[in-house]
Amino acid sequence: MLDDAQLTLHLGRLSRDGYTVIEDAFDPAFADELRADLERLERELGEGPGKNLFEGFKTVRLYNLLARGKIYEAIPVHERVLPVVEGVLDRGCLVSSLSSIAIGPGEAAQPIHADDMLIPLPKPHPTLVCNTMWAITDFTAENGATRILPGTHRADGNPELGKAYDGWVAAEMPKGSVLVFDGGVWHGGGENRTRERRLGIAMNYCAGWMRQQENQQLGIPREIAKGFSPRLRKLVGYGIYRGLYGHIEKCSPVDLLDETGPRRVLGE
Repeated sequence: MLDDAQLTLHLGRLSRDGYTVIEDAFDPAFADELRADLERLERELGEGPGKNLFEGFKTVRLYNLLARGKIYEAIPVHERVLPVVEGVLDRGCLVSSLSSIAIGPGEAAQPIHADDMLIPLPKPHPTLVCNTMWAITDFTAENGATRILPGTHRADGNPELGKAYDGWVAAEMPKGSVLVFDGGVWHGGGENRTRERRLGIAMNYCAGWMRQQENQQLGIPREIAKGFSPRLRKLVGYGIYRGLYGHIEKCSPVDLLDETGPRRVLGE
């Protein structure tokens, strides 16, 4: 768990630069377990590389990981990462998406973009999206480490897709680290000039009142969601934001999940 000084340090970097790296955030042995399971899923699902410039032609992505196995449930609630995200958003934040990104050898750099650029609000605006990238392998400038343009989360617009930008830095980090970044910061996956894959898990969050990138309530079978911890249930949407948003006839959606009968949580 991060202490108060560490948390303050990371939140300060996020405010100033739009990103921070938490080194030694999780055990490298867990990274190896995740890598093995992702390779299993890739075989079983028959997933191949993307088919466009943004998703990459040599990059394999697996989505909806919370529906794919118990091993992924530890990621959204991790005690060294979630407090940083909550410090950027608040405890009412939601899981927006959980996916893996394997950048293969020879992949070109991804276009620079912002993860909140589809939100129809003028910029700059308060942070609505806070995303994380878990290093399942080492991230280096040679193998496709995320490229970030520091401070661009305060820009008054979005990057022009396909345009080359100077001033970016490679978010290099060893396996077991987590990159946390503001959804408004301009970034993109890097070019992989090595013979090895760069494997990461994108654990993305959004404000509690926003529509999630992946539909968690339909994408995750109810029988699987029943087994989630109380905190993870709320993160995927089985809760009420600020005492109002997300209720079902004034009751919490968790009652529907557990089939325990409605308990009113909103006043008359």
